[in-house]
Amino acid sequence: MTPPVELRTFHSVEPARQGLLDVYADVRADLLHLPNYAVTAFAERLDRHSKEPGWGAILAYEQGEPIGYAYANAVDAEDRWWKRITPPPPAEYTDRPAVALKEIGVRIPWRGTGIARHIHDALLADRSEPYVTLMVNPLAGNGKVHRLYESWGYEDIGQSQPSPASPVLTAMVRSRPLRQPTAPHPDGL
Repeated sequence: MTPPVELRTFHSVEPARQGLLDVYADVRADLLHLPNYAVTAFAERLDRHSKEPGWGAILAYEQGEPIGYAYANAVDAEDRWWKRITPPPPAEYTDRPAVALKEIGVRIPWRGTGIARHIHDALLADRSEPYVTLMVNPLAGNGKVHRLYESWGYEDIGQSQPSPASPVLTAMVRSRPLRQPTAPHPDGL
């Protein structure tokens, strides 16, 4: 069953920016003291990513309050996204544009309800790229977040450290079309 939320789609950052920042600050509250996770660092990444091709975002609202979000953009073979992954990803993934899921987060009271998957699927529903890729900290939630993405059909393709302040991330990819979940994952975000 889909949780009772309103999803709003954005193709420019300004109308979504404050909601994205607010939810991010809440989702990452325990990490905000680390330079890579500071709200200012996220805001800089958000502003940079929103200028890249194919940027789009989804914010989920319950009773008018933003409770979760995701955003993505298109990446091609020359994008730094692919160039930072080791070993280099197979041409199968990079020879055409792919969707790079840059951020996804859900506030704590709504985790485990299927909201993250609902936001994820809505963000990708109208995309035409054949693959979607993301990067995850393999230690997040003691590996729970990585396992969740595996349950959504993502597979590991390498590692990346996007900046010196960033942890080493696991790069993952999956093909489209999206498979539809039958029920929220018990360990859902």
